This record gives sequence, C-alpha cells and structure tokens, in this order.
Amino acid sequence: MAPKGREKARKTRLRGAPVWAAIYGGGLGVSRQSLVPGAVARYMFANTTGLSMRAILDVILLVLQLYVWLLIAAAVLSWLIAFNVVNTRNQFVASVGEFLYRITEPALRPIRNMMPNLGGIDISPVILILIIFLIERIILYYIYPNVL
Repeated sequence: MAPKGREKARKTRLRGAPVWAAIYGGGLGVSRQSLVPGAVARYMFANTTGLSMRAILDVILLVLQLYVWLLIAAAVLSWLIAFNVVNTRNQFVASVGEFLYRITEPALRPIRNMMPNLGGIDISPVILILIIFLIERIILYYIYPNVL
C-alpha cells in the first residue's frame, strides 16, 4: 500500500511534479507552471507593461506639476520686475528671469495670440494652468485606472 503523500500526489492536478510540491505546496498556490524550469521568470514579469505605463504616467504628472510651479514663479518674477522690487541688472535675477522666460514662453505664446487685448493684463498663465489641471484630471480619472 502506498503512503498517503504519494497517493495525494497522484490525485492532484500536479502530475509529474515532485511529491513534496503536491504534499506541501498544494494549498500555497504552487501550480504546475511555476514548477517548470524557466517558467518562474516568464510569469514573474508577465504584467510589467502596466507597471511601466503607470510609471510613465506618474512621471508625466510630476512634470506637469513642476511646470505649474515654473509658471507661477515666472508670473511672480514678472510682477516683481514690473514693480521694481528686484533689479534685473543683478546677474542671478537676470539668469533666473531668462530661464523662466525660455521655459514658459513657448507654451504661453499661442494662448497670448488667441486672447483679445485686455489692456495690459496677461491672464495666459492662468489659462495654461487650468489647461494643465484639465490634462492632469484626464490622466488621473480616465487613463490611469484603465492601465492594468
């Protein structure tokens, strides 16, 4: 008569698997595919496309948030320069102002071209920030949950 462990191994769906896998691993989620050499690596990385896509979306959201802060800094610096609070002859202020201008102007220029003349009031940064918030919400509510 065969021992109980060997009889249990014959009755399980893990035919061809070692006896210890059928006895001890039956309730632990050990399947036949995980006992095949080389199958562990294939199944371990099976769902990495969703994780990499979520990582890319997280980076996009981070860049959008950073760009919002750069827009706010550019607007505040332009106010400080307009009211003569900071001096643009200072090398550091000039370099920071030039950097913020070069970063934000390509996105603000098309909005300024579409806006009517408001008499010296520039609301293009506010409109661009609202557009960025809309893009972030679309990513968070519609794209991010559907990535598996």
